[in-house]
Amino acid sequence: MRVIENPADFPTLEGTVGFVPTMGALHDGHASLITAARTNNDTVVVSVFVNPLQFNEPEDYDNYPRDLDSDLKFLSELGVDIVLAPTVEHMYPGGGPIVTVSTGEMGTVLEGASRPGHFDGVATVVAKLFNIVRPHRAYFGQKDAQQVAVVKRLVADLNLGVEILAAPIVRAADGLAESSRNRRLSPAEREQALALPRALEALAEGADLAHVRARLAAEVDVDYLVVVDPETLSETRERPALALGAVWVGPVRLIDNREI
Repeated sequence: MRVIENPADFPTLEGTVGFVPTMGALHDGHASLITAARTNNDTVVVSVFVNPLQFNEPEDYDNYPRDLDSDLKFLSELGVDIVLAPTVEHMYPGGGPIVTVSTGEMGTVLEGASRPGHFDGVATVVAKLFNIVRPHRAYFGQKDAQQVAVVKRLVADLNLGVEILAAPIVRAADGLAESSRNRRLSPAEREQALALPRALEALAEGADLAHVRARLAAEVDVDYLVVVDPETLSETRERPALALGAVWVGPVRLIDNREI
């Protein structure tokens, strides 16, 4: 497995390239993406980069879990061919990009409303990574459903020529969606966090949205719980649809979603 720090050193690859962009703190959800990429491509590339552009709070960026040595061991065991692990200085020479990507209205609702500029930061770094790696296919987790929708639109609108594939959410035995942020939950907070997947399950079973939202708010601090069109992210009563939720449990903000 080759580890590359400087994007300028990234080689031109032959055959099909599958790419999994990550911010590290890798878990079974990432493993599912890498396994899918390994199955369908000649070369698998994974990036490990905590992107400062998509964090609204400096404290959240500073507290984001980082353990590159552990991540590299994890990736080696999964048979990854190349790991791109750049520094912030390599990705944003001079302190930050002058030209960035705007995600428009799609980037200002839901997660974007709570985290202004977040999806512009995501789109900017994804565009840069795609230009560095030149993948044929890129793999994202369905847990970040809004991110998947934004990246698909990014590729379509900028003619980037990358096939975007979304892998199903990987859940722990207790039903909580796998996330790097779960590491920051105490045992009691983790139990409390299960209110979110229970709420989404209730919506999938046909429960009333307002009733489920009120019940969820009695257990955790709710940012939003909505039912939207999976492509436009507009709220809808039509089916099929996507139920999306974001909550705070202690200092940790968690997101989850479910098709209904």
